[in-house]
Amino acid sequence: MNNIARIQEELAREGLDAVLIVGEKNQRYAAGFPFTDGYVLVARRQAWLITDSRYIEAASQAAPDCVRVQLYDREHPGLALLKADLAEAGVESLGAEEETLSHGRFLALEQRLGCSFKPAQRIFSRLRASKTDEELKSMTQAQRISEAALEETLPLIRPGMTERQVAAELVYRMLRHGSEGNSFDPIVVTGAKTSMPHGVPGDEVIQDGDFVTMDFGSLKDGYCSDMTRTVAVGHATEEMRQVYDIVLKAQLAGIAAARAGIPGKKIDGAARKVIADAGYGAYFGHGFGHSLGLDIHEAPGASPSGTVPMPESAVVSAEPGIYLPGRFGVRIEDVMVLRQEGCELLTRAPKDLIIL
Repeated sequence: MNNIARIQEELAREGLDAVLIVGEKNQRYAAGFPFTDGYVLVARRQAWLITDSRYIEAASQAAPDCVRVQLYDREHPGLALLKADLAEAGVESLGAEEETLSHGRFLALEQRLGCSFKPAQRIFSRLRASKTDEELKSMTQAQRISEAALEETLPLIRPGMTERQVAAELVYRMLRHGSEGNSFDPIVVTGAKTSMPHGVPGDEVIQDGDFVTMDFGSLKDGYCSDMTRTVAVGHATEEMRQVYDIVLKAQLAGIAAARAGIPGKKIDGAARKVIADAGYGAYFGHGFGHSLGLDIHEAPGASPSGTVPMPESAVVSAEPGIYLPGRFGVRIEDVMVLRQEGCELLTRAPKDLIIL
């Protein structure tokens, strides 16, 4: 079953005749093509992709056979084509992405199409939460690209190098290995800045005895990878080793607890208990993990507020951390696929403490 058919099943379940898709990631999910201007309309028995001359050839090649690709231009405005398609399909109840569209565009499209949208974002949240085998293949390829880039970058890291230089090496090597781009702006921080979970790479210079935390990801077929490794340069103090060991034990505990069908807070709680029992509970502020796919952050999450049962085949990060303000921090991150009986790790990179 392709994604158009999956969406059509959801339309029947939601009591909708069609859904208008404007968000770039949802358009790619539905029609298999990333473009920045146009519409995808999925009705119960038909589907259309409406785009302009910049994308028409590529869209015609990429879109599934069940999707009719239409060109809009000055003589055939996109909204006029869309109105005609809505009339052809006899659409009376039309859904839209209330969480993706800006309020202004939501209202403008309603006015210009002469209809009232029904909320339909949950269709995509629900479908995209569980990954197909094809999606998992793309995410695995993205993960292998990131791991290859890390393997090549580690021998280059030395005292005197800046955070920005390390980030540049990772990005360059991911591209060389086939990445379509970064799944997010890479985080590379050293020394005291490793206590900032989302620190921005700057001109700070790596010193002997520093931790270096690298959080980065690749894209393959539009799908994200995500990984974090914290390494020591030159040497590590006993406290640094101890904190690293606690974070690793917490991550392994969360991974061991992870499976489909349980709320995310149970996965988070297994890891959080390890850190709290070691006396560092106050220094782990974020959640254990988040889902990812076409977006780097998707729902549902494995956090203290995660009350929704985790779906089968969700891809979720496993990234506990301890952050000691002004001193140092440690985060270790893998990604895993949730199954009924447990989870499978997509990440293969080693995670014992590396001292460069």
